[in-house]
Amino acid sequence: MRTSPQTVVLAPGVEAARAAHPDHEPILTAQAVAFLSDLHRAFGERRLALLMRRRERQAALDAGGKLGFLPETAAVREGLWRVAAPPADLMDRRVEITGPVERKMMINALNSGAKVYMADFEDSLSPTWANLLSGQANLMDAVRGRLTHVNPEGRLYAVRPDPATLVVRPRGLHLDEDRIQVEGAPLAASLFDFGLFAFHNAKTLLFHGSAPYFYLPKLESHLEARWWDEVFAYTERHLGLPANCIRATVLIETLPAAFEMEEILYELRERSPALNAGRWDFLFSTIKTMRAKGGFVLPDRSECRMTVPFLWAYTQLLVQSCHKRGAYAIGGMAAYVPDRRDAVRNDLALARVRDDKVREAADGFDGTWVAHPGLVPVALDAFQQRMGDRINQLQVRKDGATIGAGDLLYHHVPGASVTEAGLRANVRVSLLYLASWLGGTGCVAIDSLMEDTATAEISRTQIWNWVRQGVVLEDARTVTPEFVRAICRAELARIRTEAWPETLLARLDDARALFEDVALSPHLVDFLTIAGMVHLERLEQPQ
Repeated sequence: MRTSPQTVVLAPGVEAARAAHPDHEPILTAQAVAFLSDLHRAFGERRLALLMRRRERQAALDAGGKLGFLPETAAVREGLWRVAAPPADLMDRRVEITGPVERKMMINALNSGAKVYMADFEDSLSPTWANLLSGQANLMDAVRGRLTHVNPEGRLYAVRPDPATLVVRPRGLHLDEDRIQVEGAPLAASLFDFGLFAFHNAKTLLFHGSAPYFYLPKLESHLEARWWDEVFAYTERHLGLPANCIRATVLIETLPAAFEMEEILYELRERSPALNAGRWDFLFSTIKTMRAKGGFVLPDRSECRMTVPFLWAYTQLLVQSCHKRGAYAIGGMAAYVPDRRDAVRNDLALARVRDDKVREAADGFDGTWVAHPGLVPVALDAFQQRMGDRINQLQVRKDGATIGAGDLLYHHVPGASVTEAGLRANVRVSLLYLASWLGGTGCVAIDSLMEDTATAEISRTQIWNWVRQGVVLEDARTVTPEFVRAICRAELARIRTEAWPETLLARLDDARALFEDVALSPHLVDFLTIAGMVHLERLEQPQ
């Protein structure tokens, strides 16, 4: 970034894009910026080294290496240790609701009846500069009990007494925040999101009987968990906070992390009360990690249910690992958006959500995720039916079940295939989601499902995999780049006949360009959000 009318020097050596609104000015204060720059100097180089380690491991896998449980950490897996007990307001996690740090959605989530609300800077937020700063301002208001919203019709939304416990998800380690730079280098997006929230809100949260709680996304190793633990300890010392008051739940949503669940808990044993099963990102990571394996193909996304062998093994291992160490196991997302216009379809969808949550409760999970307030009662009832008066299932131990590396790597899905309908669904959701994301909205209801970046990632990665493997459909057509482009043209034409917001429709051509960049590239793009930021930052520039 070079100094320009759109940038401002916040401190010696620190430059940032200008705040888009006066409400953002209390966010990037001199003291907050100094803390961010301290985090960058203390941890930035080690983050880059961890990302290099990811690339080296993937290169070894591409060359024929094998994933497995780490022999050098066997003592951790065999040792007798437990995580610290959760704080009082994280004791009951039977239903957690997620959503972006958008004002009205935050109020609805906090009021939903869920036990926990995960305020998201990652997969459900389009990371425009305005969205990021507004999100921090909204969180400051929420922590201080002053979060309200008035809609255009004059209706007032306010947070009711006894809201859900607030947990914040920063962006992953792989992302840079190019719009704030320290001595010419971009700040880590994860440190930007985490650092600002902790700086502005930690002491207020503690005053009110809570503490700074976080969800950590897309970790790939216990060394990354160790990095976060040291970031937290540094923050506690520099902000004058009690030791180990910062708590962090880790999403196990990458295939490499599935082999290091206990090690990740061990590194955060004074801080991590739970692990979460991140469904779609786990599928995305599986394809990305196994990309060089000849013949590796996953079928239509709709066929990759949690009951298929490798996904079942992953969830069983997560429950086993958590309960062995006294941590909670949190289940996956129910993304259905209730639609009262079609009672029959709505009842069928709610029944499927209930079945999914009943299965999770029966498998020993202590809680689950939903994306819409209308699903909270359904999910809560499923867990209450199983658990009765209990608020967890730590007594459910799966010590007799042995989950080996082969179980996690057995990717056959019985009776499933790749179909044109599955290909079209992946193209459609990718185009619609990316158009929404480029237009500034990071979660969007598509065909009765609340979709976020994770859905687009699995969709475009499946297409890349099918093209690379030359998958042949049932009608003998081969999935080629030309075939995908033809479907893309047809789906764009279809979308333009439908009722979508103008902000989405205005970005369809940009979405198509980004989609083809990440779905039809000769080499698999690691994260569409990295490629997408080039488009997003260009669209943010004044015309």
